Amino acid sequence: MSTAKNKQTSINVQGTAISIISQSEDDYICITDMAAKFGDSELIYNWMRNRNTLEFLGIWEQLHNPDFKGVEFDTFKKEAGLNSFSLTPKKWIAATNAIGFQSKAGRYGGGTFAHKDIAFEFGSWLSPEFKLYLIKEFQRLKEDENQRLSLAWNLNRTLSKLNYAIHTDAIKEHIVPNLITADQEKYIYANEADVLNTALFGKTAKQWRDENPDKKGNMREEASIEQLLVLANIESMNAEFIRMGLSQSERLKKLNAIAISQLQTFVGHASIKKLT
Repeated sequence: MSTAKNKQTSINVQGTAISIISQSEDDYICITDMAAKFGDSELIYNWMRNRNTLEFLGIWEQLHNPDFKGVEFDTFKKEAGLNSFSLTPKKWIAATNAIGFQSKAGRYGGGTFAHKDIAFEFGSWLSPEFKLYLIKEFQRLKEDENQRLSLAWNLNRTLSKLNYAIHTDAIKEHIVPNLITADQEKYIYANEADVLNTALFGKTAKQWRDENPDKKGNMREEASIEQLLVLANIESMNAEFIRMGLSQSERLKKLNAIAISQLQTFVGHASIKKLT
């Protein structure tokens, strides 16, 4: 599972706030919050004592966790159903190296979180109706997040295109000489585009294509939101540098330093994190 930074949100399911932690492509739902609607955390332990639950958890780990300890799982499976058998998420994690559960400390936002596959299974055990509403609200959350991401991406692509127009105008006014062929003009524009590519990505468009033969797009289409923001900025700056008469090598050094500085500022910035 991903070790990326956690992004915590919440949904409301039949009047109960349910916390969700997203880690890259993995979502963990707070089953402590889920249990609270029907009683308390004791419900989680009762659910985990069930043989069918244990088998489900074991199969899920075997499918998603190469470091899962199958021998310890078999021991639990043999004991399941006995009156003396008890199991908690923490005990399960410690014994089997499981990744389907996570325990978070804290008065607010703490509790036991389970991967969405497991949380939905727990929801079925609590109440089929509750599970359906849980899935519905979870899907709505994901749709909202995807829509915000799409809007942010399109906004930055538009900014990049507008600044690129300013950039190409500056090239045409100050670099493109008169009476050259159309092919020569295209080469100059492409060459200047690679000044920006090298300053921001550390390579030319051709170098990127040679390194990524299986990708259909280009390096700018693969860029992060932070990189697109910086690209929009250095395009307009390069246009000004061209008008100031700076050489290409001087502009490249300045743009590279600006790109590094801005990326260090943008990456992890709270305002940008809201767009992702």
